[in-house]
Amino acid sequence: MTRADALGVPTTPAAFAEPTRRIGAGWIASFATVWFGIWMAQLTPVQLLLPAQIDAELRPEHWVDSVVAFGTISGIAAIATIIAYPLTGALSDRTSSRFGRRRPWILIGGLVFAASLVALGFQTEMWAIGTAWVVASVGFCIMTAALTATISDQVPVNQRGFVSGWMSAPQAVGIIVGLILVTELVTDASLGYLLLAVLLLVLAVPFLTRHDEPLAPALRTPMTLRTIISGFWISPRKHPDFGWTLLSRVLVSTGNALGTSLLLYFLMFQLNDENAEADLIVLTLIYMVFVILASLLGGKLSDRLGRRKQFVFVASALQAVAALLLGLFPDLTVAMIGAGLLGLGYGCFLSVDQALATQVLPDATSRGKDLGIMNIASAVPQAVAPMIGAAAVVVSGSFMLVFLLGAALSTAGAFAVARVRSVR
Repeated sequence: MTRADALGVPTTPAAFAEPTRRIGAGWIASFATVWFGIWMAQLTPVQLLLPAQIDAELRPEHWVDSVVAFGTISGIAAIATIIAYPLTGALSDRTSSRFGRRRPWILIGGLVFAASLVALGFQTEMWAIGTAWVVASVGFCIMTAALTATISDQVPVNQRGFVSGWMSAPQAVGIIVGLILVTELVTDASLGYLLLAVLLLVLAVPFLTRHDEPLAPALRTPMTLRTIISGFWISPRKHPDFGWTLLSRVLVSTGNALGTSLLLYFLMFQLNDENAEADLIVLTLIYMVFVILASLLGGKLSDRLGRRKQFVFVASALQAVAALLLGLFPDLTVAMIGAGLLGLGYGCFLSVDQALATQVLPDATSRGKDLGIMNIASAVPQAVAPMIGAAAVVVSGSFMLVFLLGAALSTAGAFAVARVRSVR
């Protein structure tokens, strides 16, 4: 019995307590490593392997058909993501394994993700390609829903910006390393998917060896169909800061995804670039450098100043300017400048917004589920943006409208986060 128990003072169970002990470099390094593997496995297919595979199998008479097919598959994956994120987050909240609440789900998600990627590489029918990618997206959700919950479980508030930076910085590195691996190291798409799957699992091992506070079976709340359905809804009237943060993330993430997800097609069909794949790597490298700098420096600075919203304002503005440049001046040199500004804005947004999200959660006992809902706002835009972009291309016959929409949404995201009251 603790001294607080003896005095009759209620104590918060360790699994639900707000963390106060600073985490060390080893924990942060393993956290960054697993995210590096995840982003490489998720974004390399989105940026190159999947659209190229769809175009090769479809062989359309008009390139717009390929864009529409990619957008449709991504849209279906987004629907699966909406369900998978909060559901698997809620399951991890209630897991009482001796290995902890989050680690079993990180492993399960990694295995599902990896197996689906391997299967995806061997598909030749459009329905089969779509099915494999949807299952891979579900594996991604399972894995990342549990991982993001560990920030609230184990990281004190005054380190969350910096730690969240190590969740976002590997995104940029993962894209460029993944693109280089599947274009330079392997020549076959199926081998590219296999390589990504193996690296995903290998890079997850260090974090899986870290301690994860177990949940006592007595503290596990029942999970019924009613609680599952009701858990998908968090009232913005009762929890307005959570609602505004969620809306801001949807808007800014969609704006960023519109600026990045169709870049290969933009280079191929808008700029008629004969070296589209090589130039995509150059643009991604520029984007990567600025994402890393902004996410690490922005997150650390926001921790030091104790402020989050101002950083989101700046990030949104930078993204909007980058999108306007891409839309109004379709040129490779301008695209390089836009890539730098886009990376600077989104890198800052990723780290600071994740820290902000952990500070507006409604209930400590449902961190996994609530962050799962918040994660929808990051993952779904990546899946939906190609579909929105494809529709914009069909309507306008060019990519200008795609980038103008991206600028408008990024700007709207800044107005949404301004309504948050509990966090500066």
